[in-house]
Amino acid sequence: MTHPNIVTIFDAGEEHDLAYIAMEFLKGTDLIQYTSKQNLLPINKVLDLTKRTATGLAYAHSNDVVHRDIKPANIMWDPATDSMKITDFGVARITNASRTRTGAILGTPPYMSPEQLAGQKVSGQSDLFSLGVMLFHLVTGELPFKGEPMATLVYQITNQQHPTPTSINPNVPRCVCTIINRAMEKDLEKRYKTGMQMATDIVKCQKIIAAELKGRR
Repeated sequence: MTHPNIVTIFDAGEEHDLAYIAMEFLKGTDLIQYTSKQNLLPINKVLDLTKRTATGLAYAHSNDVVHRDIKPANIMWDPATDSMKITDFGVARITNASRTRTGAILGTPPYMSPEQLAGQKVSGQSDLFSLGVMLFHLVTGELPFKGEPMATLVYQITNQQHPTPTSINPNVPRCVCTIINRAMEKDLEKRYKTGMQMATDIVKCQKIIAAELKGRR
């Protein structure tokens, strides 16, 4: 895959029983540090990074690739150049491959979609659920679901509604909450169908926020 928001993989194979992936060298860091309440990025920057992630996923999904592990740790960003890349396609799945099967649960549980946790067949919409969780985490500094033990977490994700972002961070704009709510819909019919749909809504939200800021001046 060749896309400005996806890490470029040059080669992959096996040598002396050692599997390897050779990819481009990236500067910057992942987004984990920006999930701390003391180090949250400005809302507009979070939306920009989420939008670019959504467009990168749209490209991957159009090539029948589902990432299955979207989370802050797998998004690399270099503040100096503003370069952003989706990384770690290690558990990605080719959606039209005949050898794939349901039942294998791969990913990072707090970010996984209900259908993914159930071991059901996943589509690009599962990545968009995970992206919604990531957006929630980046604007609030908390995960929407954080039950212990694992069975409790699975129950929460599959059966309970996530908290309202503003209940944790009152400064989250309403349009951002709307995007998170749609991305994290448990009902696939109500969830974003494509990454481009989500990216389009983010652009609209950015315009709303800009207009509101202008109106306050």
